[in-house]
Amino acid sequence: MVLRTTPPGNDVILYDGHCRICSGAAREFQRMLGGRGTQLRSFRDEGVLEAFPGISAERCENAMQLVQADGRVLEGAEAIVRALGRHPLGRLLYVYYVPGLRQLSDVLYRAFARYRFKIAGRTCSDAGCAVHFK
Repeated sequence: MVLRTTPPGNDVILYDGHCRICSGAAREFQRMLGGRGTQLRSFRDEGVLEAFPGISAERCENAMQLVQADGRVLEGAEAIVRALGRHPLGRLLYVYYVPGLRQLSDVLYRAFARYRFKIAGRTCSDAGCAVHFK
């Protein structure tokens, strides 16, 4: 089942602004994508999730979300592949769709996302650790 939300008219990446690794990745995405029609927003900023009904904070805690211009939502490793697919070198990431690589990428992404605060050497400033350190 494909999740849909309010179409933003351009792609929007929802990332965790409290995570140093996620914020660094967002800056790198911004650098790579430049003015190619993708907006980056921390899901923790006030009012951000209200603009995208159906996307919960828990969903964002578990994986980066890519809200496409038409309202379709992708998450995790696939969101990265699709977001960076606009960049000339990003097209190489489409090897993600090779059988077996997708499943492996998804498992690795979920593990990394779950322990990102521990990997970055910090604890959560809110209830997020209840999700990460179950």
